[in-house]
Amino acid sequence: MDKRKSVVTMKGNPVTLLGKEMMVGDIAPNFTAVTKDLKEFTLKDMEGKIKLISVVPSIDTGVCDLQTMTFNEEAEKLNNTVVVTISMDLPFALNRYCAAKGLENAITLSDHREASFGLAYGFLIEELRLLARGVIVLDQNNKVIYVEYVNEISQQPNYDKALETVKQL
Repeated sequence: MDKRKSVVTMKGNPVTLLGKEMMVGDIAPNFTAVTKDLKEFTLKDMEGKIKLISVVPSIDTGVCDLQTMTFNEEAEKLNNTVVVTISMDLPFALNRYCAAKGLENAITLSDHREASFGLAYGFLIEELRLLARGVIVLDQNNKVIYVEYVNEISQQPNYDKALETVKQL
């Protein structure tokens, strides 16, 4: 298994990312996560659509909330695009969050069972068993068009660049 050290920090401290680093041009691997309703969800469930995958450590933190709500608000403006937020949060926490926030335009997924997404896309933090912050955009054929592993987990991703990439597709 690939291990990448000092790529990402949390409060200035380096953490280790597990899994293959995704690069522009790669074909995205399949993954299995769980919806807030406890149903399995895979990359294949978004077949034929553009995918904006927003990766957050925990939905219950301020920066993760801002990231999730920002992409949720933009989702309805994007054509043929599925917006997904994925974290290691339990499905029950995701369900509570979505109900409290009125989150309707994005899909929230939990990677808690097997860290399938985290390992396949290189976002799993070894020391914390959380996902690092980032964004991945896939085209209709699951080719990686944009990828961002945010250097410092407490910082926000580049919303404008990710959204601009989706709009160009």
